[in-house]
Amino acid sequence: MAEPLEFLSATLAFAVIAISPGPANLAAASVAMATGRARGMRFALGLGLGLFFWGVLAAIGLGAVLQSTGWALTMLKIVGAAYLLWLALQSLRAAARDDTTTVARAAPRRLFLAGLTLNLSNPKAIFAWMATLSLGLGGGGHDYLPLMLLCGLIGLANYIGWVAFFSTGVMMRAYMRARRWIEVGVGLLLGAAGLSLLRSSANQ
Repeated sequence: MAEPLEFLSATLAFAVIAISPGPANLAAASVAMATGRARGMRFALGLGLGLFFWGVLAAIGLGAVLQSTGWALTMLKIVGAAYLLWLALQSLRAAARDDTTTVARAAPRRLFLAGLTLNLSNPKAIFAWMATLSLGLGGGGHDYLPLMLLCGLIGLANYIGWVAFFSTGVMMRAYMRARRWIEVGVGLLLGAAGLSLLRSSANQ
């Protein structure tokens, strides 16, 4: 089993990665501002489940296999890039129409699926897990279970926190006043993330 200091270091590393701005957190904030807390929480739950899925794969060793299999990782990056670019296009189109995105207008159950799809197509999620689980933690997959469960909860709490903050009255009113510019900003950032994945896949 991992030593307490190793366990703490790995947990803190994962927390730092989780709370840093990225496509998933950015999308959670955008959906929360556009649709409110209840619908945003459905999106957050989907993100959390997608993140946990990658944690399970990493803990049982499939994450390392994926990283070492060039064509599989390249395909995942291409799929992830395509989804991010689609989200970017939706944000830019919403800005042009002065409207909300297709994802934000989706039915509640589709918001959960949208969040799940975003993290399932996000190779950065598995890189975060692999980095966390490799911080000096020895043994088989069963040694990773407590860390995986804790980090999975941290990831979910992070998404819930982003939704809770950006669905406050102040943030939603700010979104309504500057919706077009916010959608442009979100679209450009998501597009940059998608293009970065494409470049990474080309260099794989």
